[in-house]
Amino acid sequence: MIAALVAGLLAGYGIAIPVGAVATYLVALTARTSLKTGAFAALGVASADGLYALIATLGGAALTPFIQPVVAPLRCGAALVLIALALRGAATAIRHHRQCHHPVTTDQRPISPAGAFWALLGLTMLNPLTVIYFAALVLGIQTTTTAHALEQAVFVAAAFAASASWQLLLAAGGALLGRLITSSCGRLATALTSSAVIILLALHLLLSAV
Repeated sequence: MIAALVAGLLAGYGIAIPVGAVATYLVALTARTSLKTGAFAALGVASADGLYALIATLGGAALTPFIQPVVAPLRCGAALVLIALALRGAATAIRHHRQCHHPVTTDQRPISPAGAFWALLGLTMLNPLTVIYFAALVLGIQTTTTAHALEQAVFVAAAFAASASWQLLLAAGGALLGRLITSSCGRLATALTSSAVIILLALHLLLSAV
């Protein structure tokens, strides 16, 4: 039981801590919206990790041969989605910056917490390598049949908790950044910088899939 708990925590942190385009987008989203929206987005990322951990415990090793052929197309899809989100974020920041100097009426509604949750859940689910990663770790905690189901549950719960704690920490950092950068120019600079970083990371992801 303890081995499954430790393995789950290590697996969750291992997949969550490396800062990539999704993590950068999470911080940028929280900075320009609110901590509540960022927290829901963070839980969306963690939920995807938890779902992949669950899939891995239920037969990830058997699914690996079927997943590997579609890794490259899904990576390309994730990269394109991230680039679109980065461009949209930059365009929105520029438009808001202009509206501060020339106020106009707008019908645009910011992304809701629920919308942020589902958006980040879907984006994170585009990374099938996660289930392969968890499947390799699950093989190391499988023991007797009587303890198997309980150990699987502990592993999945620990992986979700670890990922959620890290993603919520990133969201908190984004909220703090949003409070520190309060001027219109500061928010514009932050948004454009984060969009540039997201695009660079997405391009790296795209090139690795080719």
